Amino acid sequence: MTMTDQLHTPILVLADHQHYNDEDTWHLTTTSAQVISLARTLTNAGVHVLALTRTPDTPALAALGVEKVLCPVFDDLAPRVSALVADAALAAVTSQHYGAFLLPSSYRGREVAARVAMRLNCGVLADANALTVKGQALIATSVALAGTWTNRIRITGTLPIATVKTGACAIIPASEPSVPQIEELSFEKSPQASAIEVLSSHVENGTGRVRLADAEIVVVAGRGTNADMSVVEALADELGAAVGVTRVVADEGWAPRNVQIGQTGVNVSPKLYIGLGVSGAIHHTVGMQSSEHIVAVCDDPDAPIFEIADFGVVGDLFEVAPKALEAIRAARTRRGEN
Repeated sequence: MTMTDQLHTPILVLADHQHYNDEDTWHLTTTSAQVISLARTLTNAGVHVLALTRTPDTPALAALGVEKVLCPVFDDLAPRVSALVADAALAAVTSQHYGAFLLPSSYRGREVAARVAMRLNCGVLADANALTVKGQALIATSVALAGTWTNRIRITGTLPIATVKTGACAIIPASEPSVPQIEELSFEKSPQASAIEVLSSHVENGTGRVRLADAEIVVVAGRGTNADMSVVEALADELGAAVGVTRVVADEGWAPRNVQIGQTGVNVSPKLYIGLGVSGAIHHTVGMQSSEHIVAVCDDPDAPIFEIADFGVVGDLFEVAPKALEAIRAARTRRGEN
């Protein structure tokens, strides 16, 4: 990308934060770090973030070259409410001229993007896989119709808005860390935001593995596991991967619903997707088809997953996966890895 292929105005990014275990410290999410890195490639005027906490992860934001951090004053209201976040975002994007507003493609991110776009009459695109600039226009790439179409879309309007899928860009530290300017952002709460009260919330206990949305490697269990998740979990732990499942696995109660991938679950774009006993129904593949590399093990040679897999094995996953584990461990032993 040349300098002429960049915006000449700053980009605003909604930066999600999370707690780890019982810590009180907020940490920038991997997906948000990816979106900030992507934004930095699209503009020569700097990146600002809207942080939904009064104590943002300043070291991480500085390492990514963020120039300004806007911290909305939520008072006693909860930023889990999309209408409230949209009010804050609207105040931010009207406080100065931005070339684009980018958000992680989460449930809240998509809701906030839609609310802001509606109130500003802006162009908006959800689930972008890539973003570029042509002239001073933002061009988004997305997939549709179960991955059979790839679309390049020009986002126009007062403020181009896009939600960006996990994995659309690697995390790229700035050549020199910045010193972010922290500013409080006061804003007017809409009746829609004030009408919802969050009574309680808590962070779910972690599994000790990387979060599904942040993982570079995902091992996925399908119907073929027949409720035996042991080999899936063993392979995931060996690779430092997250565990995901198809809808039938969640429906049967073999795994929690929050790791379901697909149309009614989460979308993932890891560097490596490994499906064990996954047939590849459309409602699942729409949530993982943008993975960089896809490996599939299934005993049905006609399974749709093989149509999109980069490497496929027709066989019993309970025979193939343990052999793969042995080979991985043997290779690491030869290299002197633990």
